[in-house]
Amino acid sequence: MPTEASVRYLNLPNSLSILRIVCAPVLVALLLSPTKALSAAAAVVFALVCATDWLDGYLARRWASVTVLGKFLDPLADKILITTALIMLIPAGRIPAWAVALLISREIAVTGLRAIASDAGVVIQASRLGKWKTFLQIIAIVPLIAHYTFMGLNFHLAGIALFVAAFVMTMWSGADYFISFFRKYRQPD
Repeated sequence: MPTEASVRYLNLPNSLSILRIVCAPVLVALLLSPTKALSAAAAVVFALVCATDWLDGYLARRWASVTVLGKFLDPLADKILITTALIMLIPAGRIPAWAVALLISREIAVTGLRAIASDAGVVIQASRLGKWKTFLQIIAIVPLIAHYTFMGLNFHLAGIALFVAAFVMTMWSGADYFISFFRKYRQPD
């Protein structure tokens, strides 16, 4: 029989975050042999699952069902899904490994900064730049996954252009987290 705590934590917004995590292996399977059909299917799956990121946040706020678990799962689900897609695009030859390494390093560094801040009793909320970073990464990854030319549109070329913008925004937002943290919380001399 479910407990009150399990019912509170297993709400629809948190279930949507879990769905994003569960879909990461599906994305891996679709991109193991990235034919035109499987690439199109993977792009659709990725886009639909990423849309749940907006939906889970909206529902959690609307239904006043924001939970500690949800605050943990939501960004974790984003990171798992996005890094899975980025990593799978490397062997397909769609993006350079060095760029993915820098993007993942930024994510680890910001997560580490948040952990240090949390230990000091400081909560670092997602910044507007961080939200734009996630949005740009998603809209860049979709055409990179699709890759092929569909209806006369070169999805790979469009994806690369968007990826450059997402890369710049990712590095900028990462630097902004560190600069803001050290300005606000530096120790007096």
